[in-house]
Amino acid sequence: MNISRGCALLALMAVMTAGAGCAPKRTEPVRAGEIPDGTIDPAQWGKVYPVEYELWKKTGEPTPAGKSKYKRGYDQGEERPDKLDEYPFLALLYNGWGFGIEYREPRGHLHMIEDQLEVDPGRIKAGGSCLTCKTPYAPILQRQMGKEYFSAPYKEVLAKIPKEHQTLGVACIDCHNNQDMSLKISRGFTLGKALQMLGVDEAKMTQQDKRSLVCAQCHVTYSIPKDAAMHSTDVFFPWEGSKWGHITIEDIIKKLRNNPPSGEWTQSVTGFKLAFIRHPEFELFSNNSVHWQAGVACSDCHMPYTKVGSRKVSDHRIMSPLKNDLKACQQCHTESPEWLRNQIFAIQDRTMSQFIRSGYATATVAKLFEMANKAQAAGRQIDQGLYAQARDHYEEAFYRVVFIGAENSTGFHNPSEALRILGDAGNQAGKAEGLLRQALTKAGVTVPVKIDLELAKYVNNRGVKKLMFKPQHEIKDPFAGK
Repeated sequence: MNISRGCALLALMAVMTAGAGCAPKRTEPVRAGEIPDGTIDPAQWGKVYPVEYELWKKTGEPTPAGKSKYKRGYDQGEERPDKLDEYPFLALLYNGWGFGIEYREPRGHLHMIEDQLEVDPGRIKAGGSCLTCKTPYAPILQRQMGKEYFSAPYKEVLAKIPKEHQTLGVACIDCHNNQDMSLKISRGFTLGKALQMLGVDEAKMTQQDKRSLVCAQCHVTYSIPKDAAMHSTDVFFPWEGSKWGHITIEDIIKKLRNNPPSGEWTQSVTGFKLAFIRHPEFELFSNNSVHWQAGVACSDCHMPYTKVGSRKVSDHRIMSPLKNDLKACQQCHTESPEWLRNQIFAIQDRTMSQFIRSGYATATVAKLFEMANKAQAAGRQIDQGLYAQARDHYEEAFYRVVFIGAENSTGFHNPSEALRILGDAGNQAGKAEGLLRQALTKAGVTVPVKIDLELAKYVNNRGVKKLMFKPQHEIKDPFAGK
């Protein structure tokens, strides 16, 4: 055997060994019990599956503080971190939108609706659409109410849920078939339609596919189109033009920017109607990431097998592997938890540095648009060609910044793709800034070298709760000055 063929064989064996090492371990066979059709109350499921039920209830407890660098956690009774305090440029970019009032870190699945009910009233404007991922009654309500489900006021739709379950978050029936505990997609009116867009046949999905897709019912971005009166008309995933394993930010932005009647909200600083991007964990992770290519599913990392007494079950206290002492990682990785944690933090530091830099660059462009709009209102002639080009680049930058800011892994789900997206955001913002400076100068407007973002103006007194800026929370660029 020549040396090149020998090396190639060894490399292939190494890859095959690594792949085998990451195959999910089998749990004990599910002993299916009798759960009547239509049973939503998780306590009833818990009579048959008490171990899983008790683990699920633990999602109501705060996750351990101090184990994650960027998702700090909080102790019982503590105020949950607000992203607008940590990243003040977001308060500028989101001004005019519910997320510009309050953007707190969520609690566990048990608190999903409670968290909605506790936010500033300015947040609850999208009607029943907001319940789509939050309540196990969503599929029933959507079937019963049709289009009215999306457009009716939030509290009105919530009132149609039995009173004892009006604060019940995602439950067993959202992910499991009650007859045999097999995994199922319960949100056919959102994820089901999106999979058809990708050309995916649900009947041919593997068990490992489903162990990600039950999470992808909610841990995805979605858009809420509006009618002329700004009432919600639907909830859809902007996956058109993409394919399985390759849902790109470019396709998402293209769909959002071409979705009539042009946006969900009006950005105060620029006056532009825009869409929004929410928690796109599945899109980032599934887009050719290392773990996705290795066959890892969401459940492998966020619901690792755990022993309870003599039983081995999937851990239904869903949380970040960092908060769970990296037990999930050690199913495949032989390195120490300390080494693994340092690697995660290194990835997240690089992502956060790019996020902060591209975020401030995009916020700077927003203020330049504000300057251009004021100049036009005062009678100055702003070159409309330059203005339109700048807006195009600005929106491309804005959506990329929002994508990574809303994605909950701080880049870890797909490090190379996260850095690519943020790098492109910075480039797009830079082009927009150059065009606007040119347009303003042509109009006789003096543009300062450093633009005052007036961050305190956007962060202070954001809503009826009079939320105040807490600069000590602000996360600094980990590579600043290096």
